[in-house]
Amino acid sequence: MDAPAHAATRPISLFDLKSEQASFGPELRRRLDAVLAHCQFILGPEVAELEERLAAYCEARHCIGVSSGTDALVIALMAEGIGQGDAVFLPAFTYTATAEVPLLLGATPIFVDIDPRTFQIDPADLARRIAAVRAKGTLRPRALIGVDLFGQPADWEALGAITRAEGLFSLDDCAQSFGATYRNRRLGALADATAVSFFPTKPLGAYGDGGALFTESDERAALYRSLRSHGEGTSRYEVLRIGINGRLDTMQAAVLLARLTVFDAALAARERIARTYDRHLAGLVETPARMPESTSVWAIYSVLLPGPEARARAQTALKANGIGSNIYYPCPLHLQPAYQSHHDGTPLPVSEAVSTRILALPMHPGLAEEDIERIAAVLRAAL
Repeated sequence: MDAPAHAATRPISLFDLKSEQASFGPELRRRLDAVLAHCQFILGPEVAELEERLAAYCEARHCIGVSSGTDALVIALMAEGIGQGDAVFLPAFTYTATAEVPLLLGATPIFVDIDPRTFQIDPADLARRIAAVRAKGTLRPRALIGVDLFGQPADWEALGAITRAEGLFSLDDCAQSFGATYRNRRLGALADATAVSFFPTKPLGAYGDGGALFTESDERAALYRSLRSHGEGTSRYEVLRIGINGRLDTMQAAVLLARLTVFDAALAARERIARTYDRHLAGLVETPARMPESTSVWAIYSVLLPGPEARARAQTALKANGIGSNIYYPCPLHLQPAYQSHHDGTPLPVSEAVSTRILALPMHPGLAEEDIERIAAVLRAAL
């Protein structure tokens, strides 16, 4: 059967929160009405319920709700006392939040290159960068922030071997990838701590900012809870340490609890859509490589074009046909103006090359096969 005529002309957005909401709308309204009834807007019962549900979901011992994915990173590094003179290793090809946090605490980000096919941090380059910092002797290697980029896990077996051998704190920046699995385990308990973002466009997104920290350590969990609430102790007015206002508000917890009811179905749809893209785009562009023995939540479906000129043609054609796209990321962090003076000048050629070729295509559970056929046809004509 032919697709409806309007399907060939209607806009296809990069994300579609409105259509996703339709799948859990009644539960969302029930949850929000409950918060409006009890009026416990800060650390209300929904926050504790969400923490328990999320910890169980990824088989982690503790989950601590916080105000954003960035604050999750801040709290995790604050708890380790990371600051002046410390080196924090992280991929050059990711969002700015990963790099700004060490600098906010007085530490120095050390940028590491990525794998050219999976876009995840390259363990071999990480080992080289650690060795170089130790040889120079001006900074103390203290931590790794590994990023599970675009919905897929990083190589946590290799990264864990390095951090254990080097005595580094390992922090999983799982902002884009909550729900993904690595070797039959969901992300959340593969590093010393795991930070998650609930930004609205994430596969499990709130309707505002939100985040969470996961850890297997009772001591770290207690410290995270204190640090998210101004460093308080057993009461609100016992201040044990310097903290921040980093709490997850109850309304966002209610939204997330509602979205959890359809989360697994949404992930299954995302996987089906990714495979449909793979089939229709084969031989046209470089489709995303899968991390071995893992699953992705497909927060972003990014392809590689032959070069910047081809990417520009593709984006122009997609826009002309009402199809959303975006570049994640147009410039690696070590070349960004804010970070150039903190970088040691080491070339990171893979990150630099990928940034000139990568393009994100629409990805949300509401995409139909005819949408993907149309996207592929537009790209084929443009390329």
